[in-house]
Amino acid sequence: MSVTALLAEDEPLIAQALAADLARAWPGLAIVATVGDGLQAVAQALALRPRLCFLDIRMPGLDGLSAAQAIVEDWPAGAPLPLLVFVTAYDQYALAAFEREAADYLLKPVDPARLAACVTRLQRLLAQQAPPLQQALDQLRGLLAGAQPAAAERLEVIQAAVGSTVHLVPIDEVIYFEAADKYVRVVTAGKEHLIRLSLRELLPQLDAQRFWQVHRGLIVQARCITSAQRDESGKVVLSLRGRPEKLTASRLYAQLFRGM
Repeated sequence: MSVTALLAEDEPLIAQALAADLARAWPGLAIVATVGDGLQAVAQALALRPRLCFLDIRMPGLDGLSAAQAIVEDWPAGAPLPLLVFVTAYDQYALAAFEREAADYLLKPVDPARLAACVTRLQRLLAQQAPPLQQALDQLRGLLAGAQPAAAERLEVIQAAVGSTVHLVPIDEVIYFEAADKYVRVVTAGKEHLIRLSLRELLPQLDAQRFWQVHRGLIVQARCITSAQRDESGKVVLSLRGRPEKLTASRLYAQLFRGM
């Protein structure tokens, strides 16, 4: 059976060149989809379940790291996770993280000799027994942690504008933040607000000991979590203090909820 791969690259000429180079370096590789943004990468990866994903780091919609996170979080339980190869123009500092945590990385413009070495590495990894799910999750967590921006000044008040009015919401009152398209929902016990800020921009401004990211689109104040129930897929369902709804923590962050 052919090894299958997905290519995610927003520049068509680079995507075509990478597909052609892969065809020469790995004639038996079957490219099942080529997409131009991170959202399509996630959708096609989950639908087609390729064994390899070549992800450009900078793409519209979702970047490569966020797409990888979404793929891992939503991947069916029991199915082997794909090997992730990041295609990047990042500097050497970032490459150290990719080399440590990803299956491999390729630096643009892709060098044929480097691609050949990548193919050899991937073939060796595929020939081995698939790594345990926990190992794969640990690797992606390390990669995401290495890519986090530096901590910024801590927020004490959220300023949520509605028309000409700005509502000041003390950070202690926030139960959770949830990504909502181009906005973030700020949810307290009795109200909800929208702010035009991404979770990635917001996260460095929060105290990591108090606010836990539990999903790619969800940050929860830890003291507002009353219980955590793990399901068969490895995800964790959270009950909240002050809110009736339940939230789901992905497998990627399930390690936050362990008995003492």
